Amino acid sequence: MDREDLGLLSRYPAAPRRLLTVDEYHRMGEVGILTDGDRVELIEGQLIAMAPIGSEHAAATNALTRLLVLAVGDRGIVAVGNPVRLTRHSEPQPDFSILKPRDDYRKTLPRPEDTMLAVEVANTSLDYDRKVKLALYARSGIPEVWIVNLAAEEVEVYRSPVADSYTSVTCAGRSDTLTIKAIPGVLIPVAKIFA
Repeated sequence: MDREDLGLLSRYPAAPRRLLTVDEYHRMGEVGILTDGDRVELIEGQLIAMAPIGSEHAAATNALTRLLVLAVGDRGIVAVGNPVRLTRHSEPQPDFSILKPRDDYRKTLPRPEDTMLAVEVANTSLDYDRKVKLALYARSGIPEVWIVNLAAEEVEVYRSPVADSYTSVTCAGRSDTLTIKAIPGVLIPVAKIFA
């Protein structure tokens, strides 16, 4: 279904839809319907195409990978672009998630209760990350989310989820330092993300 078809369906929201479960989504990968080349994630039962990764996104992701791994150390697992199973119908792939250390992630994907922080690096996806993914993370109880706004060179920090939003929202600019509430002592200079 191309974008034009999706636009027509949005005119009739009452049209019945068949939502995928996370198990069905995984089965599609196992039988080859979805491949490693398909950049999609499952959001509320629907396959959503992920935005292409440009050079700014890649550079910020590389910088943040190094910064997070060094700062978090053994106090957490820095997962880069890996899925977090939120509900029966949603398994997003945040650019980063900081997970509680445990050994059995080979057997099950991380869940909200395992996730201390989710990070989205956003350029073209900024509006979608703010309106859709942020609400999904809040509703699932992810305690902290960062949205790295590449255009503004700042990081939006969301904490304390209630329903489908966060009650604490701050913005960190180039001269600021980020902390992770669940891991005291972590300091991430914002300027180094955009260096």
